[in-house]
Amino acid sequence: MCTDRHPTGAAMDVMDRWLNTAVRLLLTTLGRLPESMRTSGAVCLGTLTCKVVRPYRRIVIRNLTKAFGRSQTTEWIEAVTRNFFINLWRSLFELGWSLTVSTDQLANHITVSGLSEYRQAQAKGKGVLLLSAHFGNWELLAPAAHLARIPFRIVYRPLDATFLEKFVRDTRTRFGAQVIPNYKGAMRKVFRNLRDGNAVIMLMDQSADWYDGVFIDFFNQGTFTNSGLALLALKTGAPVVPLFLIREKDGFNAVFGPELPLIQTGDHTKDVEANTQQYNNVIEAYARMYPDQWFWVHRRWKNPPYWPWPRVLKKKK
Repeated sequence: MCTDRHPTGAAMDVMDRWLNTAVRLLLTTLGRLPESMRTSGAVCLGTLTCKVVRPYRRIVIRNLTKAFGRSQTTEWIEAVTRNFFINLWRSLFELGWSLTVSTDQLANHITVSGLSEYRQAQAKGKGVLLLSAHFGNWELLAPAAHLARIPFRIVYRPLDATFLEKFVRDTRTRFGAQVIPNYKGAMRKVFRNLRDGNAVIMLMDQSADWYDGVFIDFFNQGTFTNSGLALLALKTGAPVVPLFLIREKDGFNAVFGPELPLIQTGDHTKDVEANTQQYNNVIEAYARMYPDQWFWVHRRWKNPPYWPWPRVLKKKK
C-alpha cells in the first residue's frame, strides 16, 4: 500500500502548530538569556558557523571579493566574513529577546534618526514608499516603525515552510504592522495603502530573474534586480524614503534618509532603470559603511545579462 509522505489537512495543521510552538519556545528561551550570554553565544556560534558551514562561507567570501576585492585585503574580507556570521546569530538572539520584552523596553534599545525626512514626504499626501534591505536586524523594522508611530505595511515573499511563515507573520504584525504577500493582487493592496497615506516598505536588495527586473550596477558588478519599487513610484508619485536599521554598540538606530528624487525623462524604460539604479546605490552605500551588516550570503550576482543563443545543451552520456 502506498502512503503519502507529506501529511495534509488536519494532520499538517497539527504538525505546523507543534513546529511553530517549538520555534517560538526556542527563540524566547534564547531571548531570556542574560545579555552577556547572548553576546558570547553569538560570537561562539558565528565563529563556528564560519568555520564549519563552508558552502555559505564560500558564498560570502566570493561576494565580498566581488565587491571589495580591489580595495581590501584578504585578511579584511576574512574578518568581515566572520563578523557577518556573528551578526546573523546576534539577529536570532535579538529576535528572541524582542518576543520577551514590552514596547517600553524595546524603546530603550531603538533610536530613530531622520524622522523629519519621513514626515516631510508623508505630508505630500501620497503615502510613502520606504526603501530598505536585508540589513542589520531587518526583523526589528516593524517595532522601530511602531515606536516612530508610522502606519506600516511590509511587502514580502511568503516562506515555503508553513510553520515558519506563521511565525514570521505573527512576529512582524505584533506591533501593528500589516504584511502584504507578493502574490497576485499585491499591487492593488499597495496602491490602496498609499492612497490611505500609509507607509509601504520594500526590501530591494535581492537578485531577480531577467523577466522580473532590470540590469543595473551593484558594487560595479552588473546584476538583475527587482524593479517593483521604481514602477510603483512612477505609477503613483509616492515619495521614496530610505530606512535602514543599523546595529550599534548599545542597540539599534532606525535611520530615515532624505527623499530620493523621482527620475522622469519621458522614456519609461530608462526611467525604471535609472530609479532602480538610484535605489541600489543607496543600499550599496550602507553596505559599504557597515560591511558586516548586509546579507552577503545571498547570491546577488547569480544571473548574467545574457544567454547564449542558440542554447547549447549538454549531450547525454
